[in-house]
Amino acid sequence: MKALTWQGKRDVRIETVPDPRIEKPTDVIVRITSTGICGSDLHLYEVLGPFLDPGDILGHEPMGVVEEVGSDVTALAVGDRVVVPFNVSCGSCWMCDRGLQSQCETTQVRSRGTGASLFGYTKLYGQVPGGQAEFLRVPFGNTLPVKVPHGPPDDRFVYLSDVLPTAWQAVAYADVPPGGSVTVLGLGPIGDMAARIALHRGAGLVIGVDLVPERLARARARGVSTLDLREHKDVGEEVRRLTHGRGTDAVIDAVGMEAHGSPLAHGAHKLVGYLPDALGEKLMEHAGIDRLAALLTAVDAVRRGGTVSVSGVYGGAADPLPLLKMFDKQLQIRMGQANVLRWVPEILPLLDDGDPLGVDDFATHRLPLAQGPAAYRTFQAKEDGMVKTLLVP
Repeated sequence: MKALTWQGKRDVRIETVPDPRIEKPTDVIVRITSTGICGSDLHLYEVLGPFLDPGDILGHEPMGVVEEVGSDVTALAVGDRVVVPFNVSCGSCWMCDRGLQSQCETTQVRSRGTGASLFGYTKLYGQVPGGQAEFLRVPFGNTLPVKVPHGPPDDRFVYLSDVLPTAWQAVAYADVPPGGSVTVLGLGPIGDMAARIALHRGAGLVIGVDLVPERLARARARGVSTLDLREHKDVGEEVRRLTHGRGTDAVIDAVGMEAHGSPLAHGAHKLVGYLPDALGEKLMEHAGIDRLAALLTAVDAVRRGGTVSVSGVYGGAADPLPLLKMFDKQLQIRMGQANVLRWVPEILPLLDDGDPLGVDDFATHRLPLAQGPAAYRTFQAKEDGMVKTLLVP
């Protein structure tokens, strides 16, 4: 089959690799019909190379049609249409029973001290082959895939793999009171969708912050008040101006480790990407630092007694935080990988012809899988108005 593989820093390629096969009786094989490029994939493209091997198959936002089922699979049949959550979770352990699929005890990568395995996301999370490919082996076929109806285009459902539950959890963790206010830092796919969800769930004021004109325009079209970073260098000051001097009830950091600014950390990221893997791993695991501009802005812009919700991925082991300020402002901080299956029952009823979250036209680009390498370059450079790309094998 054809698959998009990691080969080195800023080097992803389409290669012919062996087709996946049933390995356990509960496995299913899915023929991929659509698969997204996630902002988190850019961390692999740029920073997390020490935790990848050449040839690793990328991608964790797939959906498709079941081609083969293991002998113990009873919940699915060949021909069923499914979305594959990015968490590899068993659905029956202590953590999964509590809706914490991202901490699944069956697939935790204990050798690395990390949570549940993820499709297409480094040795830190199990080095499981990803979904930017023609076919994907999916374990836990009775409990992990989300069965969806045939008929509507893939765009209706594919975001259940990651974008929708990640953005939903970000808003749920932000705990915005009815009619309250929230600032969303970063209007990429997750931030854009989080802003939409916050409005849908009853926020009175949603402020979106970015510096890409196309992203700002998309958010404004959905009723978001936008701040252009190119015009407002002090986001906290401007947010307070819009909120009677207090700051918003919550701030969602949808940016993560590669925020603009933080030149020293940016230099460290560039260095790590070129180090031998063994040295790069040790540096990231024990001395790694992130570009913290977004998180520091969140702490500044949130009101006293408010909540900071972090959905952007961070990877540093030695990040300095303004704990005095965080303590003094009496902040609540919530974060973590999304627990996809926890939120699917709340989200799925919204994926109807009414389309309240605008999923049907959420993608800005739909490209053949063969154009995946060029799409990564464009997405990382924030060019061509690219916000969300779906690849079609």
